[in-house]
Amino acid sequence: MPGTLYIVATPIGNLEDLTPRAAAAFGAADFVAAEDTRVTMRLLNHLGLKKPMVSYHEHALGRGEGILRRIEAGESCALCSDAGMPCISDPGAVIVRDALARGIPVTPVPGASACVTALAVSGQDTARWVFEGFLPAERRLRRKRLAALAGEMRTVIFYEAPHRLRATLDELAAAFGGGRSVTLCRELTKLHEEIWKTTLAEAAAHYAEAEPRGEYVLVMAGAPEPGPEDAPSPEETAARALALMREEGLAPSAAAKAAAQGTPYGKSEIYKLLLALQADGAE
Repeated sequence: MPGTLYIVATPIGNLEDLTPRAAAAFGAADFVAAEDTRVTMRLLNHLGLKKPMVSYHEHALGRGEGILRRIEAGESCALCSDAGMPCISDPGAVIVRDALARGIPVTPVPGASACVTALAVSGQDTARWVFEGFLPAERRLRRKRLAALAGEMRTVIFYEAPHRLRATLDELAAAFGGGRSVTLCRELTKLHEEIWKTTLAEAAAHYAEAEPRGEYVLVMAGAPEPGPEDAPSPEETAARALALMREEGLAPSAAAKAAAQGTPYGKSEIYKLLLALQADGAE
């Protein structure tokens, strides 16, 4: 009979946030799968536990097969990331996917999550939101992702490392306008925790002078609801889709979807007009 794969949330900064159930899961597990064994070792030492550990970070995901075989043989595994809820913007998601496909029981042991924690204290709209995590490192892919978010009206959450924060703020301001509201959450639950609600332009100007420190969660307001007088015409929207194809390399379907976001028009309507524009241009 197989064991169980426990998905165990760990503190995002303050060790006092570890739940009793998470501590019990680590204690009961036969072994621990950790994103970084050095980070998890400190947590286990805090709990007074010694457990066999295996790393599952993105460069060692080949070990996932070994983890799953041990569970199938009857061992229980506590899988954790360096901080927060595992498998959220985290390579552990691959192990969970494969475990479910093989009929292995998967049990969540929930706790802190940086994106939800930041959203709760951001002062932005929390009714509807979308999690983008880390933007692609390659500039072309990053611009393509931002173009796809052009009309997104839900609150958008990004993760960012300090060494990339300045460039990201500049690109967000260029893509969405410097006046767009954003809340920067830094070092959540830690000694130097900072929550700053401002605009993209003000944040970019501030960090052009100040050195970014710590890990950041950016909670950005969505695009404003367009009024009737602000809505582009269907033809203008199709022209925007054509521009996205040429500038960002989007496929026609993806360009139509991105351009239609935040407008009164559906993707299929804009797609048909886009094809007509392409045909006119080819003549």
